[in-house]
Amino acid sequence: MAPYHPKTGGPHSGENAWPPLGDNVWRTIGRKLTRRGELLDLTIESLQQREEHWVIADLVGKAGHVRTVPVPTWVKAAVDAWTTAAGVTEGPVFRAINKAGRVWGNGMTPKVIWEVVRAAALRAGIEKLAPHDLRRTCARLCHLAGGELEQIQFLLGHVSIQTTEQYLGCQQKLQCAVNDRLGIEPDAA
Repeated sequence: MAPYHPKTGGPHSGENAWPPLGDNVWRTIGRKLTRRGELLDLTIESLQQREEHWVIADLVGKAGHVRTVPVPTWVKAAVDAWTTAAGVTEGPVFRAINKAGRVWGNGMTPKVIWEVVRAAALRAGIEKLAPHDLRRTCARLCHLAGGELEQIQFLLGHVSIQTTEQYLGCQQKLQCAVNDRLGIEPDAA
C-alpha cells in the first residue's frame, strides 16, 4: 500500500510516483474539519452519499457531538484520484510514512498535520498558519459566499452560535441595518 508523504503527497518522483493529495483538497477538507482529531479519524468508509451529495458521515467531533459534513463533488473526485493512485481502499484516508518511505502505523499524528499545513502555507507565501486557522477561514469564506449563519454553525460543529459569530468576526452594522429594507415599509409619498 502506498503511503501518504506529508510534504509531497507520495513518492517524490520516478516510476512509482503518484499524484499529491493536492492543496485544494487540504484547503477544503481541512477548512471544514481541522480539528486535527477529526481529520485524523477520516476514513474511506465515512465518505458517503446522502441526499445525492457527498458527505463525511456521522463525524464525531468535540465533546462527542455527531454531525455530517458536506464534501463538494470536485473534492471527492480529487480524494478518489489520490486514494486510487496510493492504493488506499479502506481505513484512514491519510497515512504516515517513516523516513525510509515505508508505511508507519495506520494513520498520522497531529504533528504531521502541522507539518503539512506549514509546508502548504510556506508554498503560498504565508509565514504563520495553524491548522485551526483553516476553520476560521472556511467560516469566513462561507459567510462571504452568502452562507447562512446556522448552516455554517452546522458545518463547523459548533454547539453555540456565538462561537460561529466569533469565527466570523460578526459585528452589528447600524448604518445599514438588516431591518431597514424588509419590503414592508410604508410609501414615502
